[in-house]
Amino acid sequence: MSWGPGRAVHTPRRKSKLRRVSFGATAAIVTSVGLIAGLNAASAARSAVVGSLLIVALADNLTDSLGVHVYQESERLAQRDALRTTLANFATRLLVSLSFVACVLLLPARFSVYVSAIWGFGLLSGLTYLLARAREISPIREICKHCAVALAVIVLSALVGIWVPAWIGAG
Repeated sequence: MSWGPGRAVHTPRRKSKLRRVSFGATAAIVTSVGLIAGLNAASAARSAVVGSLLIVALADNLTDSLGVHVYQESERLAQRDALRTTLANFATRLLVSLSFVACVLLLPARFSVYVSAIWGFGLLSGLTYLLARAREISPIREICKHCAVALAVIVLSALVGIWVPAWIGAG
């Protein structure tokens, strides 16, 4: 961070690091909480929730990381920078996803949904705050927007979790 007239100015390097993890973290947070809410609504077993989170942490993560990499190559980003962003995206998503696996494994089922939601909104709010500060815009407004989208994903996931067993039968 360098100092400008009367305030701190974020250097491009700091913004670059934040840019490398922001997509992966956001995707992992919203996907994980949505998945937990949907599977909870469907009365899925803990093993199914953990297995689903791990599948998303690996399969979806790898495909998103590949997509980020290909996009950056199409933008003619230097190969080294594209690889750094791809690896940062993968590592961030994996770590965030594993934090939700820990919530499900370590807490009683009835609490893990709520703790995961609180953890997810906390992570999303923190990341959004850092991004808003880096962009020099209102953090509160951005946090509200991002949390509203995450809430919509969670509600829709829970509704799907209720609807699918009713539609195809619970057993």
